[in-house]
Amino acid sequence: MTTPNPPDPEAEAGANGGSTEAGSDADLLAHYDILRVRAANPGPFTLSGTNTWVVGREPAWVVDPGPLLDAHIERVSSAIDARGGLGGVVLTHDHHDHAEAVRPLLEHYPAPLAAGRGAVDILLSANVRFGPFEAVATPGHSADHFALIADGACFTGDAVLGEGSVFISPYRGAMAGYLLALTRLGMREDFNVLCPGHGPPVWDAHAKLDEYLAHRIDRENRLIAALSEGRRTIRELLQAVWSEVPEQLLGLATSTLAAHLDKLEDEQVLPAGVERPKFERTEW
Repeated sequence: MTTPNPPDPEAEAGANGGSTEAGSDADLLAHYDILRVRAANPGPFTLSGTNTWVVGREPAWVVDPGPLLDAHIERVSSAIDARGGLGGVVLTHDHHDHAEAVRPLLEHYPAPLAAGRGAVDILLSANVRFGPFEAVATPGHSADHFALIADGACFTGDAVLGEGSVFISPYRGAMAGYLLALTRLGMREDFNVLCPGHGPPVWDAHAKLDEYLAHRIDRENRLIAALSEGRRTIRELLQAVWSEVPEQLLGLATSTLAAHLDKLEDEQVLPAGVERPKFERTEW
């Protein structure tokens, strides 16, 4: 933990619905020299909007520049200027709502880019260091997903959210990899706040990780129970295990169902005759 810094001039409500952090969370984050800039892209998949995190100063580092929205990029740029320039940009993963703003930001502030795949300056892998960050592989939501740990904070992208749960992509090994990643993060003692890709910061970090792990295990246990009752169709399994999910999110629930079924198949405990969601089995 660093000592508190003077308030940043950019830490005020942003234009067009986006905002920087305000209130008690901002005061607490200031102790870590972290600023949250939330994009004005709220929705069922992005909650209150995608979070961009500006970390440190002289220079500052940016985690997940966010979507291609001019007002958002302007707020991030103001934060960079107020903090003495840009040291580098790092992505938790390359989904568009986290990564679209990379190019315009780097065109204005030439700096290295680190990510788990793609045309980058630093290719992340487990324990790779970039600026103040240590990369921790957290596959599941996407194959290229990494959490980033720096100075007592863990930037979790879409592996752990500030509220709600995440969907798991339907590629082989996704669910097992995700559960292992949550377990490994929970065993670490070098952070005490989670800075997620969506939603507010989480100050009881390890309790949230335990909650996420328990939630995913509960889903699997309910799925196993449904299968033992003879449910075999996608519709039956969704009704039994994801009954509370609204219609607009059933596609994401189906993706996670596919990942759970893959895991059960890999463990040789999946009954015969189960209808499987049809997804292209690529590493999203």
